[in-house]
Amino acid sequence: MAGLGQPADGRVLEAIGEFVRSLQARKMSPHTIAGYERDLRTVAELAAAQAGVPLSDLEVQALGGRLMRAAFAEFSAPRSAASVNRAWSAWNRFLTFCVAEGLLEGNPMAAVPRPRQPARAPKPLLGEGDAAVTLLERIAAGARKARDPWVERDLVVLALGLLTGMRSAELLGLTIGSIGGFPGDRRIQVVGKGGKTRSLPIEPGLERLIDAYLDSRMRRFNLASLPRSAPLLVDTRNRPLQRGGLQYLVRQCYRYAGISDRVQKGTLVHALRHEFATRLAERGASAHELMELLGHASIVTGQNYIASTARQVRAAARANPIYPVLDRLSSGGD
Repeated sequence: MAGLGQPADGRVLEAIGEFVRSLQARKMSPHTIAGYERDLRTVAELAAAQAGVPLSDLEVQALGGRLMRAAFAEFSAPRSAASVNRAWSAWNRFLTFCVAEGLLEGNPMAAVPRPRQPARAPKPLLGEGDAAVTLLERIAAGARKARDPWVERDLVVLALGLLTGMRSAELLGLTIGSIGGFPGDRRIQVVGKGGKTRSLPIEPGLERLIDAYLDSRMRRFNLASLPRSAPLLVDTRNRPLQRGGLQYLVRQCYRYAGISDRVQKGTLVHALRHEFATRLAERGASAHELMELLGHASIVTGQNYIASTARQVRAAARANPIYPVLDRLSSGGD
């Protein structure tokens, strides 16, 4: 019998199970973990077929460079470069884990080529920034028709995307306690990819919008208070907002604001992230500042948005053109 935390007999399926549990312990998003597990199992099945053994009998020690190359060659044939790179990264991380667990002497992924991908162009909302202004103004005016409308919640979702550039999983992972600091110097603590945290500055306009949303939430559900551990974003039944619900909400906001034709193909919530980065870049934010704000692992990604400058991160965030819109909305449009 294997000891606690040691995959039985060094078989691949057991090792994958242990690896997945290690990701869960790091509090990675369920969506990310599911993607890792799916890629690991798919390539493992191909490797087992190449080795001529059932998947249940495939051992980690059999995962040499030649076998992994053969499995990835078959995996790559019908798939895009992005899918292959994603699976390659999952396997590289998994086999590094196996080395650390003493199941392998070295990681064979260095022997497995990965496709080169051209840098992906950002996909902000089409136009010069006016689409985001239209979106907020029309949603604030109640344009979105829903069975149980909640303007304050919808505005917070959109404003958080436009003013912090958070990914979907990061937005959904926020709690009441994620927001801290003194008035006028608030920050949001975000848990990003790989469990890495970053602190994002927010300005009074967004603070007021969040406060209005939380007040509306307590009235709507007849709550005396909200614990710091409670999710920040919820659905109309006060349950944590899920990925599908977030995507649907944002899609509906685009539709009722009349800007669906300004949203580039393949983006929904991510269009808000790209809008955030693109508009800051246009106003002088440096690649390093964008790297910090967006939670990128490399400065190269931030360079896709724009040229460098010496401004401080908070000054870069403050320059977002959405803040004047929030000021106008919170003052009643005067």
